[in-house]
Parts: sequence; C-alpha cells; structure tokens
Amino acid sequence: MLERELVVSNRLGLHARATAKLVQLLSGYRCNATLTAKGREVNAKSIMGVMLLAAGQGTSVMLRVDGEDEQAAADAATDLFARNFDEGS
Repeated sequence: MLERELVVSNRLGLHARATAKLVQLLSGYRCNATLTAKGREVNAKSIMGVMLLAAGQGTSVMLRVDGEDEQAAADAATDLFARNFDEGS
C-alpha cells in the first residue's frame, strides 16, 4: 500500500471536469484507490465519491493505493495533481 499527500492547487478545485479526469485516470489501473480529505474517505474511482469531498483549491488530500500496479497509479495521479488537471491554473 502506498500513500501520498497531495494538494489541490488548481483554481476551481476538484470540480466535475477535474474529478472526471482523476477518476478516468485511476480507473485504468487494477489497484484499489481511495482519497481522504476533511475526515471523509471515498473511492477515488467514483465520480460521485470524489465530488462529495468538495475539495477546493488548497485542500490537502491523502491518496491511498493498494494493489499490483499501485506505484504506477500513485505516480500518474501525483503527476495529474502537479499539472493542475491540465487546466493551466
């Protein structure tokens, strides 16, 4: 199991488009993935779950991945957060 603390840095936070990108990305991996923020833990492969976090700009989230391709999934998600979900802000 791997854990990574990530910060939502794009201006609009984990809104619908950013959430869809994250869920689509993680759904391509076989490992289990969860996100934890504000005392809630959700399935990171569920659009509704991630949206329920209501993670705005500056929110710290914990990504937890567990399974055979966990390293690749964690690296890909970390890169997506670092790229601000390709939103340019």
